[in-house]
Amino acid sequence: MFMSTVETISSNIKKLRELKDLSQKEVSAASGVPQGQYSRIENAKVEPSISTLEKLAAVFEVSLSEFFNNGPLDEDINLSILEKVKMIDTLHDDEQSALIKMIDLAIANKKMKDSLKAMIA
Repeated sequence: MFMSTVETISSNIKKLRELKDLSQKEVSAASGVPQGQYSRIENAKVEPSISTLEKLAAVFEVSLSEFFNNGPLDEDINLSILEKVKMIDTLHDDEQSALIKMIDLAIANKKMKDSLKAMIA
């Protein structure tokens, strides 16, 4: 079934809110979007402005493009970094160790790039 852009945006906003386990009131308070307006956006009654979408993207910790995604939203992709870090404790020791090595490697790589940039500048 074809959904209009407004319907796609509203559907994705609602899915993201539910993935984050937030109420409309909580999203409204965190974003600064009045609750009535937020409800109308989520129910595809109005077309949100770009500035409103930017505020909502900040609350949901996603890029603006997530609102226009026609495919299914992946719960794991939309988790905040803090939520992902908390989930690491549920992994087996060998999986935790592999992740720690990858993180250490990424940090070392970043530090090396920063040092090289500083030396060049």
